Amino acid sequence: MEDNADLKILFAGYSVHRKPFHTNQVDGPVNHLIRLQTSGRCRARLNGRLELLEAGDLLLFAPGDHYELKVEAEPNGLGEVTVDSGDYHIFLTGEWIEAWWKKQVRPHRIKVQLTDGLVGTFRQIMLEQRRISNLAPEIAEYYLKILCMDIDRNLQEQPRPNYPTYLAHRIKNYIEENVASPFKLEDVASYVGISVSRAVHLFKETFGQSIIQYTLEVRLNMARERIIFSPLSLEHVAESSGFPSYNYFHKVFRKRYGMSPKQFRQAARNNGG
Repeated sequence: MEDNADLKILFAGYSVHRKPFHTNQVDGPVNHLIRLQTSGRCRARLNGRLELLEAGDLLLFAPGDHYELKVEAEPNGLGEVTVDSGDYHIFLTGEWIEAWWKKQVRPHRIKVQLTDGLVGTFRQIMLEQRRISNLAPEIAEYYLKILCMDIDRNLQEQPRPNYPTYLAHRIKNYIEENVASPFKLEDVASYVGISVSRAVHLFKETFGQSIIQYTLEVRLNMARERIIFSPLSLEHVAESSGFPSYNYFHKVFRKRYGMSPKQFRQAARNNGG
């Protein structure tokens, strides 16, 4: 898939349904559709039946796929019925998306985590498409390509039969999202719903290094970037990168890079980086 291959975002938007809603396209959408449920619930026809969608359900429909979406009133536990469904949706076409779609078999539904990065990408694509005078339409296209790569990563990490590395990837995601804050192995294991020993074993088996080693690696990389590119004091760099003390940070940083954080910053400035 070349960067200059044809790609066109036809429409990108966000919808909130507070009244019953039903669309039924037997012949499916004319173009490719990527839809992310962000709040509430609705139903979509998947595998021949209407299935419940909740926040974090991402839908992928190719041209011609039968697409049916239904938002219904539901009891809210207070003796009343409510309607609530929110979603981002993008319709697109072109050679690039065709090639991306054919790279692998794509299920109609993928369960994803509603991270700031994922939701923010949908939102940014929508905002770029709304610009009346858009001098750089390729910005939205780059965001779309990032979204597609993120979808690929989520697809690789979907739970499958006899696929224990799915849990290891969830552990990896937890570390990357929480690395700036102190956490324990018990927190990581609790997040994926398994024992500490099982979490430690799965992660080492999948990635060839321990949870502690990977966490340290991510924190050191974060600190390194902040030393080079931010005006933060070295003590603040250590704290904001998840290290419990500056002394410990100084020790592990010197062991990794062969010089102290202060020397590293000075060397980076001298090299213009």
